[in-house]
Amino acid sequence: MEEIARFLPLLLLALVFYLLVLRPARARRRAVAELQAELEVGTAVMLNSGVYGQVVSTGEESIGLRVAPDLVITVHRHAVGRLLDDETVTRLRAEGATSWELG
Repeated sequence: MEEIARFLPLLLLALVFYLLVLRPARARRRAVAELQAELEVGTAVMLNSGVYGQVVSTGEESIGLRVAPDLVITVHRHAVGRLLDDETVTRLRAEGATSWELG
């Protein structure tokens, strides 16, 4: 019993590490994988840097992103921070913040 008591703090530390570090990291990896799977031509996205655009081409590691009517840039797939829903695109258009045109 005394030997188990010696290892109890170490076991508790391992449990806290798992709950605070490993589980959230796994959830973030899963969310990124889902986001990457949803990237397709025509999808409105925001890059991690805050740049808005529309996906015009997809590759294995990169995507073509229209950020202005006549300007397509190539960015790494992992630069995409989030997908924009229709409500967000409508709000951005109302604010005049979009210089790119959706399909």
